[in-house]
Amino acid sequence: MAKTTAKAKTKRGRAKTKGRVAEVERTTRETRIRARVDLDGAGRASIRTGIGFLDHMLDQLSRHSLIDIDLEAKGDLHIDQHHTTEDSGYVVGEAIARALGDRAGIGRWGEAMVPMDETLTRVALDASNRPYLIWKVKLSKPRLGEMDSELFKEWFQAFAQSAGVTLHVENLYGENNHHIIESCFKGLARALRQAVAIDPRRAGAVPSTKGVLGGSL
Repeated sequence: MAKTTAKAKTKRGRAKTKGRVAEVERTTRETRIRARVDLDGAGRASIRTGIGFLDHMLDQLSRHSLIDIDLEAKGDLHIDQHHTTEDSGYVVGEAIARALGDRAGIGRWGEAMVPMDETLTRVALDASNRPYLIWKVKLSKPRLGEMDSELFKEWFQAFAQSAGVTLHVENLYGENNHHIIESCFKGLARALRQAVAIDPRRAGAVPSTKGVLGGSL
């Protein structure tokens, strides 16, 4: 059983927010991960997961979304990288969800088409508080650097679930596996940047005819 923690304890754990900043800790028997995000940052990142390629991808996520991310993970890497990868997605997503609060005033939707040399990837996102992932990405190799290729979908699934976003990721074409995955993270970053940005024309209203995000359309 996982618990999230920060400053004031609740039954499920602890979380601290101020403005559009949130800090979350998640502790299980497999991992202990802390993340702090600032949605109105400058793309500054300090990432320490123990997995070099994942650090690189999360740095890209921060840099291109302009969300400051400070993340430290300690996991059972002596077994494999699955738990650390998946749980880091949960924690970053939850921190973003907490920083968004009731999501009033945000743009809500974002999309990006990201080319990297021979690769082109499309990402579309709805910060709807209704988690869903469509993942149309195929990799030709079982490993990318030190990571199992199947772990990337696990990270995006965990992120979409805890961030409360409907997320569609589709690699249209590409050959280089590094380019394919990096374009996915950069596409997420650019779409997220649009979706969480404050729209001054909304005057602080929740971007839904229901007046609240989540549940049915």
